[in-house]
Amino acid sequence: MSDDIIYSAIIDEHYQEPRNFGKIENPDEQIMETNPTCGDTIAMYVRINDGRVSDIKYVAKGCLISVAAASILSENVEGKRIEEIETMNKKDVLGNLGLELGPAREKCALLSYDALMKMIRDYKGKSEDRT
Repeated sequence: MSDDIIYSAIIDEHYQEPRNFGKIENPDEQIMETNPTCGDTIAMYVRINDGRVSDIKYVAKGCLISVAAASILSENVEGKRIEEIETMNKKDVLGNLGLELGPAREKCALLSYDALMKMIRDYKGKSEDRT
């Protein structure tokens, strides 16, 4: 079985049964992002305790790639320290999908990553304002 078929099955599974799908009541940060190219939308919520993402949820409306990427990303960052998440880059996120994507599909795959990074910047900015 080729790697593309295995990865396609993984992506399809995350689309059919997305992990961490839903909302968090009273999150520390929340954001709504849209990919203007295709209309995919994600609302993402995080709770941060002791510098770690203790809970992450999202509601995504979009293509298979954007929903699966959000599911995979949420699994990868839950429990991690903010500083560790900040070292992630777009190449890491795309690598977790295991597929070669064209530029338009990459935007779909990176929608949740872009939302998460904005929330972390906002959270850190608020934390610095409090000190």
